[in-house]
Amino acid sequence: MSPDLHSLLVGLGWAATGGLAVWLVSYPLQRRSVGWTMAAIVLTGTVASVASLVGSVHEMLLSSSVAPMAISMSVIAGLVAAAAAATAARRFYRDNRALRRAIAELADGRLPDEGRSVSFPQIEQLRTELADTAARLAESRDRERALESARRELVAWVSHDLRTPLAALRAMAEALEDDMVAAPETFYKQIHAEVDRLSTMVEDLFELSRISSGGLAAQVEKISLDDLVSDCVASLEPLAAAQRVRLAGRADGVVTIVGNGPELNRALTNLVANAIRHTRVDGTVDVQVRAGAQVAEVAVRDECGGIPEEELPRVFDVGFRGEPARTPHLANPAGAGLGLAITRGVIEAHAGTVRVANVDGGCSFVIQLPVLA
Repeated sequence: MSPDLHSLLVGLGWAATGGLAVWLVSYPLQRRSVGWTMAAIVLTGTVASVASLVGSVHEMLLSSSVAPMAISMSVIAGLVAAAAAATAARRFYRDNRALRRAIAELADGRLPDEGRSVSFPQIEQLRTELADTAARLAESRDRERALESARRELVAWVSHDLRTPLAALRAMAEALEDDMVAAPETFYKQIHAEVDRLSTMVEDLFELSRISSGGLAAQVEKISLDDLVSDCVASLEPLAAAQRVRLAGRADGVVTIVGNGPELNRALTNLVANAIRHTRVDGTVDVQVRAGAQVAEVAVRDECGGIPEEELPRVFDVGFRGEPARTPHLANPAGAGLGLAITRGVIEAHAGTVRVANVDGGCSFVIQLPVLA
């Protein structure tokens, strides 16, 4: 007897009723674990099949002799499906344990072990993402530790550098107050020089704070880089003369860039002044502007004798000063190790780069900035 539409609908109704009943009854168990969810799925499918067969028997779709066999086969198929579901559940539990171990390792600050294999690609992808996140967090922690170490070092150096002029100012003020100075005008000049030194340190700290917070002035304009370097060299001629250093500058041609003129001038001034301060007496500091199709270069070469190779990567770090810089020159005291850090911050804010390398007899600092198209 061939099934008609009514018989098929009856069978479907029985299957839907039986499956829905089992699903609703087992719903609280499904919330406990994935294993119970899989068991509910298998049981729902099996009961739906059996209910459909019972409904078909009632509609005479199957003979009474065939029905027990069909129901038995449905039950056997359900048992096979349950075994397959149990196997899948075990694999899932194993992957879940691996994932939980990865999370625990991440919480302990360790990179998750990727040696353990997992079965489900989605969990493997999640574990890989956790490993990538752990690696980024580790790098971030390392950077934070380095920054914190630099901050502590900077505070120590700045505190030391502040105590020296403050002690000198106090001593000179007390001497003037007690009228124990034969030539007061000399002390006045020294007080003025120390105040200027303190003001410079405070300005450097303020500038560095602006750079760290991304608060550099946004006003930009077209700038002639060769004129900017020429002005910088001219302003530092007296410092070079006082240090008995020859300061030379030249440009290959007219180079136009876009940027903040005062900020770039400060960056260049810090770089050239640093070169002058560390160059030997009767040495030369050479500043050259080189034009390129896409970038312009400002190369500052000094005769400082070179920087130890292990210190080169730290030259632009906040608060870093090489050993020679720790003993201030009487005519040009060293700062708090902020000048080159400010230079790097300003140049990078203009989408440029600055690097340093040892050359014969000294160092070469090279600034690269994008040219105006």
